[in-house]
Amino acid sequence: MKPLRLDRRAVLTHGAAAAAVPLLPRMAQAKELLRMSTLGPGTSPNLVMTTFASIINRELPDYEIQVNATGAATRHVLEVAMGKTAFCMSSPAIHALMSNQQAMFAKMDQAPALAKKLRTVLNFPMGVYHIAVYDSSGITSLEGARGKRVFLGPPGGAANATMRRLFKAVAGLEPDIDYEVVKLGWDAAAASFQDGNLDIYCNPTNAPSPVLTQIAVTNPIRFLGIPQDQLDSEAVQALVSRPGFGLATISAGVYGDNQLNEGPTNTLRVTVSIVTRDTADETMVHDMTKAFYAGVQEMRDSAPWLQAVTPEGAVQDLNMPLHPGARRALEDLGVTIPEIARA
Repeated sequence: MKPLRLDRRAVLTHGAAAAAVPLLPRMAQAKELLRMSTLGPGTSPNLVMTTFASIINRELPDYEIQVNATGAATRHVLEVAMGKTAFCMSSPAIHALMSNQQAMFAKMDQAPALAKKLRTVLNFPMGVYHIAVYDSSGITSLEGARGKRVFLGPPGGAANATMRRLFKAVAGLEPDIDYEVVKLGWDAAAASFQDGNLDIYCNPTNAPSPVLTQIAVTNPIRFLGIPQDQLDSEAVQALVSRPGFGLATISAGVYGDNQLNEGPTNTLRVTVSIVTRDTADETMVHDMTKAFYAGVQEMRDSAPWLQAVTPEGAVQDLNMPLHPGARRALEDLGVTIPEIARA
């Protein structure tokens, strides 16, 4: 056998190879990249879900969540069900439509089967529908929208559809006939309202919303709502009875002295979800869910809008099973799990 030459080159070559051996396990432990889709900046789902990603990226070194804040939630849920994305925002309302092949899913024969592949990680309040106007506009009710420029939500989105129905139910106003529907995304609409280019700005968000808080610092504002005598009307109840919806109020003064409402404003509330696929790793989802709520607990004082995001709220309005990892995490946190979550 030819003897091994231990010249300088051989020593360096074998030394480098030996040094590389301990690095192999570390290289194998590279972060798992996961995509999460949500609504655009200026919305409470964006705030909650980017916070979720930030907490996970900081606390769980094996994972890195990259947030996609473009596109519609109705497309995002299909991407998760098909295994193209790890997490996305959905809602009980979207899940009901998908399961029953209705509305935007009416022509999609595979929608009910895809819906069965989805699992909830947690529910959280998207918030209450803020219908905001500047006091200088002179608008004091939904009837005042006639002839005005109104942002209802991005075109094709659930918020837009809900507000169209609410303006019709309360004031009898038809979109693009009685008032102009302004077609913008969430972030652009907030900027447009601040610049005075919108008469009415609608946003389902937790109060106090950072966007509206910023506006109310220097501008007297008012929130429009559902008159007390219309709360029990058939049209309003049809909106309230949908999965994930209910009645709520915006308290007087929650936005400070520049909020001119003298009493609470009746409006709609809506619950949304973080969802994943049924095949997502159980340990991963368990660890992420517990890390998120631990992080939220630490942040409550500095982020008032997180006060509404609680472990108990994770199961409110559920109409989809919880992912087993999330269910186990919530049980660890002392949450009573409803039967629908165990299906």
